[in-house]
Amino acid sequence: MKLLFLPFSILSGLVAGFLSKKIFDGVWRLVDKEEAPEAEHKEISIAKLALALIIEGAIFRAVRGLVDHQARRGFYRLTGSWPGDEAPEQA
Repeated sequence: MKLLFLPFSILSGLVAGFLSKKIFDGVWRLVDKEEAPEAEHKEISIAKLALALIIEGAIFRAVRGLVDHQARRGFYRLTGSWPGDEAPEQA
């Protein structure tokens, strides 16, 4: 079943990346009028870079998780088989 889910996973990853970038760009405009700093920029504040990376990472992680879960739900509706674990493991 994992092999059948692979195209869903790839497509959902691309969608999540696109959505994350758009959301981050919108959020960053609320933080600063300049474009978000990136690691390859020479003259940037480390604090500003850290803030941008933290915000970008949080947005990407949340969007990726939500999109992946929805892709799995769609796959389940189509096939009747859940591609992954049914519930978190007990500690």
